[in-house]
Order: sequence, then C-alpha cells, then structure tokens
Amino acid sequence: MISPATRAKYTATIGIECHVQLKTKTKLFAAVGNDARQAPPNTLVSHICFGLPGALPVLNREAIHLASRAGFALNSKPQKFSKFDRKHYFYPDLPMGYQITQYDEPIILGGSVKIEVDGQSKTVGINRAHLEADAGKSTHRDGTDYSLVDLNRAGTPLLEIVSEPDMCGSAEAKAYARELYLLMRYADVSDANLYYGNMRFDVNVSVSQTKEMGTRSETKNLNSFRSVEKAVDYEINRQIERLEKGQRIVQETRGWDDARAKTLPQRSKENADDYRYMPDPDLPPIVLDDQYINKIKAEMPDLPDDYRHKFQFMDIDNKVIEDIIVAPDTTKLVARILAKTDAKHARRIAFWMLQPASDETTEEPTTQSVNDDQLIKLSRLVAANKLSSTAAKEVLAEMLKTSGDPEKIATNKNLLQVSDEAAIAKIVLQVIKENAQAAKDVKNGETRAIGFLVGQVMKLSKGQANPSLAQTLIKRQLTLKNQ
Repeated sequence: MISPATRAKYTATIGIECHVQLKTKTKLFAAVGNDARQAPPNTLVSHICFGLPGALPVLNREAIHLASRAGFALNSKPQKFSKFDRKHYFYPDLPMGYQITQYDEPIILGGSVKIEVDGQSKTVGINRAHLEADAGKSTHRDGTDYSLVDLNRAGTPLLEIVSEPDMCGSAEAKAYARELYLLMRYADVSDANLYYGNMRFDVNVSVSQTKEMGTRSETKNLNSFRSVEKAVDYEINRQIERLEKGQRIVQETRGWDDARAKTLPQRSKENADDYRYMPDPDLPPIVLDDQYINKIKAEMPDLPDDYRHKFQFMDIDNKVIEDIIVAPDTTKLVARILAKTDAKHARRIAFWMLQPASDETTEEPTTQSVNDDQLIKLSRLVAANKLSSTAAKEVLAEMLKTSGDPEKIATNKNLLQVSDEAAIAKIVLQVIKENAQAAKDVKNGETRAIGFLVGQVMKLSKGQANPSLAQTLIKRQLTLKNQ
C-alpha cells in the first residue's frame, strides 16, 4: 500500500479513449442489423463482415449524421473533410486483417468536456474523435484451449473519442467518463448502455516525479464508471510501487479483472507505425458543406449543462440535480413541468420520479405513460392538502400503470384527505378523551406528544384526516402554554 507521503511525490497523468457505439439501424459499411444484444453468434453478418475477397464497403449516411451531432456535443464541430484509413493488425476476430478507421484526418478535431469534482470545475480537452468499424468478439472459455469468434459486432459503427491527458486522479477520470456518457445520451448519438458495451473506456495512466510524463499503460474495455475509477487508482499505485523499487514501467495494454480489482498485462503496446496506416482505396473521403453542418447544429437538443442551469431555480442541491439528469426522459419531463407551472410543482414531481444515479442502470423509470397535466394535477392535490405525500405516491404508482386521472384514482382508493373542520374536531375530542396522559403532556409543554395525538387522529379517520388541520385543532383544544 502506497503511503500518502509517497503518493504526494508523484504526479499522475490520465487520458481516456472512449468507444461509443452509434445508434444506427445497420452497420457502418454493410446493410446488416446493428443490434446484436439478443442475436445468436454469427447471424448478423454479410460478405463484408467476413472480409471476403471483392467485398466492397458502402458508408452508412446516418453514422455521419450522428458523429456530427457528437461533435457539437463535445464543444466542437464536424470537419468539412475527413477520410478513412486502414489500420493493419492480425487477430482472429478481424478477418480482413485491417480495421477501417480514420487516422490523420478524422471527422472531429478538438473540443472539450466540463466536469466538476468536489465542487471544483475543470475542463478536459478533446484531442479528436474518429469513426471506425468495430472488430468482432473473441470468447475464451475457462478450461478450454481454444477461442470462439462471433462476428455479429464486426462492422458496428464506433466513434472513438480521445481526450487530452488532462486528468490527474481517479475522481476526475470517473467524472469525465460519466459526463461523456450523459453528453452522448442527450445528443441522441448512442444508447450508451454500459452493460451491453455501447460505451467502453480505455484508460491511459502514467506517473512521474518531473514535468515530463512517465511511461503509460492502457487498461482496455472498462464498462462502468466505477471500474474506470478503480482501474486508475490501481494503476497509479502499481506504477508508483514499481518506481519506488527501482523497476521500470513497461508501455503495455492491460486488462481489468473486476473480481480481483486489479489490472493484468495483456500485450506490449503498439505505436502508430506498427499499424502501417494507409488510406482506404475503397472509400471516398467525407465532404460536408456549410449547409449540412449548420442544419446539424440547429437541430441539437438541450444538453446536460442546459438542464443543470434550468434546475438551479428549483431550490434543490446539486446532488439531486445529478440524480435527475442521469435519466434523460425524466429530465425532459421535469423541464416541461417547470415551464408549465412553477418550481414548487416541478420539485415535487422531480422527487417522485427520482432514481439514484448509478452506472449499472440499464433501464430508465417509466414516465412516458403519464401525461404532464396529470402529474401537475396530482401535485396540486398535495399542495391543496387534499392528498398526503404518502398517498400521492400510491396514486402515482396506479397512474403509471393505467394513465388514469389522479383524483378519480384517489377517490376510488379512499385516499382523499378530509378537511372538514367540524368532522375532524369530533375525532380530536375523542382522541384527547382516550389519551388523557398524552394530552396532559402537551399541556405541560411536551410538544412531541402532539405527534402521537395526530397519529391517533389519523388512525381513527383511517388516514383521511388532514394531519396539518388535526394538529391545529389539537393545539387549539389544549391551549399550549408556549403559544
């Protein structure tokens, strides 16, 4: 274990390469389905995916559209000219012997992502983002001496987003990965489902005692924010430990063992020269004009920072705002409510819909079945003391199932609160009579006993009495000394 004093002697430098699977219907260069989640192995394939002789790729226009949107989400824009190259390497799940990618002229150059860690804002630069076709998938089964290859994923359109080495610790790396995830979802570029590998992070880490960066390692295919954080911490400690022992750091690719929370060496890290890049002769360059680029810019939706700004006026802390923003459908619903009513109702509805932020989440809360006006009506029932907060949640659960009217649901479930003062006063008198000691305690200034008496009123009224009115009537009957 590295001591804090030893850790303080070193500066860590972190950069992240993120592979984002674009949400096209078909692959990047083949008219084959792009959703392989439930497909049997090697069923979403064609002669292009297999790399058969004479197979010619045809570029998917929608992939250019989505990559262009991603450019604006990254505070950049698509380049007017970009081209495809061949990246040569040999692996069983790459039957062509090369990967179609972009090398020296990618579709996106520059950009930035703003993050916040411990209340401090920081901007992480984007070096580039380029389009490429994914490789297939190799499976290595325990206890066997062979591997299985599935080419369903071969040719899937990826946007590889390469950050500048601007991060200095695991918290910053995690925050960057999370913000990138949100940007791609809100820009509607990718489903970004981490469980299914729609976004994968390759983390480059180096440590040094000087201004010059040390030798880096690259930990590949991390698919959760938590694993990004843990892998960075592990690599920083591993590299410092080696340097403290006088050993050198090897530039290499490493894998992440989540069960053991450690990285493991895979292969020595190649340099660009090793891939023998060359322009792809089968694909013409991508040429975009101002009209196309401006049209993409005009159609861009609100992004996470736009919603953060709107929600600042709802009198909720930043942690709650982040919990809302993790689910885009919920975020858009709350924003619509805020535009239609006021912060009070928007805040209440936001808490009803709130889901804790988690990088393991694969499903969003269901909000589509509930009309905005129905939610506002439900909130107004609570504001008017016609419905308790607890009862409102029960009504909401039924609304999500049936899309029914909240007041009718509350009536059918006998949940509407009674605000008839005369009726509640009778119950209050009975409760005071049956609980003389508690009533005496209240008279003597022990105000905590009021809660007990209110509870008894709610019990006798079968939960229908307005608790605020019940408390007022109890105080009036007992004429509190401290009033």
